[in-house]
Amino acid sequence: MNTVVVTIYGIGAVTFMMSMYALERRGKRFILGFALGCLLSSAYGFLSGAWPFGVVEVIWSGVALHRYRHLGAG
Repeated sequence: MNTVVVTIYGIGAVTFMMSMYALERRGKRFILGFALGCLLSSAYGFLSGAWPFGVVEVIWSGVALHRYRHLGAG
């Protein structure tokens, strides 16, 4: 895949992930958004050849999903 396309995708994915992280206190749905952002960022890591980043982001997504499931309604 074209490196420019991968870079632009990565910028979007990481920006989305960090935006969701910053908004987590506003509601449970932002934690779910953060989990999605982590998966998108993980895909970027694997596409760019930075597999350790990809693995860590999958783990962070799992942590966020765990937090989402164990919070009360909100």
